Amino acid sequence: MSNNAGFNVLTFELPDGSTSTVTVKRLLNAGYAGKNQEEVRAHIDELAELGVPAPTTTPALYPVSPYLAQQTSQVQVQHSETSGESEWAIIIDDNGNELLTVASDHTDRKLETLGVAWSKNASPDVLSNKAWPLSEIKNRFDNIILRGWVGQNRDLIQEAPMTALLEPTYWLNVLEERGERIPGTILLSGTITMKTGPNQFADAWGVSLEDPEFGTISAEYQVEKMSQPIG
Repeated sequence: MSNNAGFNVLTFELPDGSTSTVTVKRLLNAGYAGKNQEEVRAHIDELAELGVPAPTTTPALYPVSPYLAQQTSQVQVQHSETSGESEWAIIIDDNGNELLTVASDHTDRKLETLGVAWSKNASPDVLSNKAWPLSEIKNRFDNIILRGWVGQNRDLIQEAPMTALLEPTYWLNVLEERGERIPGTILLSGTITMKTGPNQFADAWGVSLEDPEFGTISAEYQVEKMSQPIG
């Protein structure tokens, strides 16, 4: 939904059954954000062989159009070479509360070879409709598992602890320095390594965060190719 100012308004269910609302004014996607930056550099070299331009610095941070933060069950794409990415996301709601949820940064892989920032603005960031208060889980990130799966058979394509990525505290400090640790901000974490075997260019994507106390939150969506253009 959107408010009168044209901003997307997202609502999240919290563990106690209450809800939290955020009017999305800033959307940021982190990239190359693995905690082991040597592995990140090796991954950048691999991507360079596929034609993806290397970032000028790591970790990277890409501003994204705020309307692309969506809670949806369907993503429409222009061609078959797009895929999701399992990520966690920080939400700063309209009351200034900091929350954690799971998200998929759906990315145009063809466009990525021309510009990573461009590819981030080609499709939605799909977020769960549930979230956890960040203050209540900040001491157990090691125990929270991030997963991604693809296709109608839900083949596992990504799995790692949250701590494989730079932790929320790192990015909250970055937001503070940028003057963006304020209501209306959503930041996605960057993603974890994909497993070889499953086809990332699948017709469905799903992502989840699993916590031993709060359970599992997830987001799933179908990927639908648009009809052919005329002209």
